[in-house]
Formats: sequence, C-alpha cells, structure tokens
Amino acid sequence: MDSAANRLLLGTRKGLMIFERSERGWEKHSHHFAGVAIAYSIFDERTGLLWACQDHGHWGQKLSCSADWGTTWQDCAVPAYPEGAEISEGKPATLRYLWVLQPGHADQPDTLWAGTEPGGLFVSHDRAKSWQLVESLWNHPSRAKGWFGGGRDDAGIHSVVIDPRDARHMFIAVSCAGVFETTDGAQSWHPRNTGLNADFLPDPAAEVGQDPHFMVAAPGDPDTLWQQNHCGIYMSRDGAKTWQMVSEDGGPAHFGFAVAVDPHCPERAWVVPATSDQNRIAIDGALCVCRTDDGGENWKRQSKGLPQEGCFDIAYRHALDIAGATLAFGSTTGNAWLSEDLGESWDCLGTALPPVYSVRFANHAG
Repeated sequence: MDSAANRLLLGTRKGLMIFERSERGWEKHSHHFAGVAIAYSIFDERTGLLWACQDHGHWGQKLSCSADWGTTWQDCAVPAYPEGAEISEGKPATLRYLWVLQPGHADQPDTLWAGTEPGGLFVSHDRAKSWQLVESLWNHPSRAKGWFGGGRDDAGIHSVVIDPRDARHMFIAVSCAGVFETTDGAQSWHPRNTGLNADFLPDPAAEVGQDPHFMVAAPGDPDTLWQQNHCGIYMSRDGAKTWQMVSEDGGPAHFGFAVAVDPHCPERAWVVPATSDQNRIAIDGALCVCRTDDGGENWKRQSKGLPQEGCFDIAYRHALDIAGATLAFGSTTGNAWLSEDLGESWDCLGTALPPVYSVRFANHAG
C-alpha cells in the first residue's frame, strides 16, 4: 500500500482483529470470528469488501466477505478441486488450506485469485460466487513430480503478484517449486528461478524445486521483485528473469519468512530475521527488523522498542506490511508492533494476542 492507512487487519489463531488509527494512536477497533483461525485477511479497495480466509481445522476452509467492516458477514464459495484431480498418481486433490486471497487487476474489479494447498491456483470472476482451477498451471509438466511441501504435506501457492500495467501479466510463488510467470492471462506458465540456490536439493540450481517463503513486487517499479527465500534474501531487477542473493554477509538479514518493500523506493526493503531453518527463533533472543536502502548492498538492524532478551518471536510470511512510512508486523508468540518512521522505532500494539498469521493495512473512508 503506497499511502497512509487508518486500519490494520491481523489474521490470528483466534480470529480477525482490526486496529484503527485515532487521535490517541492505534487502538483495537473490533474482533471477528473469535476462536477461528484466520489464515489471511485483506481489504479490497476496488470493491470496498473485507475478506477473511478461515481455517476451521476439522471442518475445513471457509471464505467470508463483509461490505460494512464486519458488522455483517456473507459466506462465499471456496475453491474446490475438480473431481478426479490428483496431486500425484493415486493421491486425490482436495482443498487443505487457503494460503492467500489476491484482488485482481484494477480494471477487473470482480476478479479474485486464490493460492491454495495442495498447489492449485484458482480464479473467480464474480467476487467469489464461483471459482475455477487454473488448469494451465495445475497441468504444468513440472507440478506432479517437481512440486512438494515445505513445512506442510503438499505444495502451497502463497504469493500472487499482478502487474499493475498489464492484467495478463502475473507471478506466483510456490513452496516448494519456485516462481512462475504468465504473460498471457494464465494461459501458460514459465518457471523464473535463475539465480536461486536451493541448498537442500541435489541440484541447488534446479529450475523447479526452489522454496520462496514470500515474494512481492516493488510498487514503484513492478519489474523489481523481492523474495525472502528459504536459502536467503533475493532481489530481481529484470522482472524475475534473474535473481541475485542480497542477504547480509555475516549479519542477521538472511533467514526468515516475510519481506516488505517501500512503495516509492524499489531498493528499500525490510525483513524480520530468524536464527536459521533449524532454529526458528529471534537471533540471540533479541528481536530485530533489518532494512536496506540500496538493494541489499548494506543492511541496518532496527530494534528500538523491540524486546532484546528472552525473545522467541518470528514473523510468518504474511505477517509484515507497509503503508507509506508506516510498518507493522505480528509474531508467532502473539505480539504485534508498529513503526511510523520507516522502522527506526517500534511501538507495541499488543503482547497477549493469539499467534499472528497475517498483517495487512487498509483504508477506511467512512
């Protein structure tokens, strides 16, 4: 989001929490779906609809939308795999997780995209009244044998990036498979993983099998993309044709899940580092955010206001966001912080929250 926001959506293990900016600062505004895990929530500025992806565990996935900021909710259709669809031979495909819901291009206000586990991308052209599996991606020759789960049983599409200049141009990121691009409105897909290094594979430079944890395009230059990968931080300046590792050599900015990019400066980005794949806690028990202003050439540790001892927090892939100069992130241990000075200092929004799965800014015009 490239402008100041006045609301903040936290998808948590125990419902959707909405914070609002007031004269007194940021305060809790409302709580929805108490007791239900909200995997992802986003406000669609094109339609004024608030969306909540719910993970009911035993009862499965649900999707709801609200036109009045949660006063009332409407249940919507959820993506469904066609009869006979298989993850691999003899393994039926059914919806296991709604990873992300992405509003479509500005010129297509009724279109939504949904990334799911076990690796299906779905599209709706009627505001989630119905969904269609993107068969061209599902039937990609790499999927059945080259896609696999990273931390979950099967592959998941967690990042959907739409080029604001062209509705037919999109990227997705899959854990585990890598980045894929379409330039013809999802009719065909091509892997875009040159330069990535999967050190857990027999061939680290494999075209398919990479593990992006999250990917985002710079709003100020859609050809600049960033990803927090399982094996480091990567940046592309040529529309994902090639990737360059920009992790901090010997410093904390390397392993993690989330990345956010400045809406006006494509070279400026933030990550929330964890110790390592094997040790997913704050480094040395001290939580920090790292910022680069020069495309990863240099990184600055930002920790003012964050706990600096006995800390186990990490941020999930969707749990960091930016709007203008304001950043916010939530943690696995139920803490949330906000900065209004590009990360130089942080204020605590709450220390007794449920684990936070997603953090997204929004604008309430009322």
